[in-house]
Amino acid sequence: MEQVMQFVSNHPVLSIAWVGLLIAVIFMTLKTATSKVKDISNSDLTRLINSEDAVVVDTRTIDDFRKGHIVGAINLTPTDIKNGTLAVLDKHKERPVVVLCANGTSSKEPAEALVKEGFTQVFTLKNGLSGWSGENLPLVRGK
Repeated sequence: MEQVMQFVSNHPVLSIAWVGLLIAVIFMTLKTATSKVKDISNSDLTRLINSEDAVVVDTRTIDDFRKGHIVGAINLTPTDIKNGTLAVLDKHKERPVVVLCANGTSSKEPAEALVKEGFTQVFTLKNGLSGWSGENLPLVRGK
């Protein structure tokens, strides 16, 4: 314990940074654990599509969507979801909805917005479309 106190007194900036990072990790862990939106794998998505008729919402730009997307995916930008432009999704509120982006980093916020809009089963695809295509899973081009 004496060495820890000596380190803290000799390196206050590093110590404060370490405490800040620790608090951030704890906060993010708690937020993820209590979120109604869960990350799923590619195999989980395939199972949801095949057995529960899941709806896939692709939040990438229309140009990226046309370059390749999961079969049956609906293209809605995060702005569309945030603004409540969800007419195309309203009939699917009771079905599983899987939100994905390019690499799995920006789909959480639109997914949480869908939960607030009353969707009961909302998921995000871990690693996004890059993870999907990285496993050579099928994509539709165009449209």
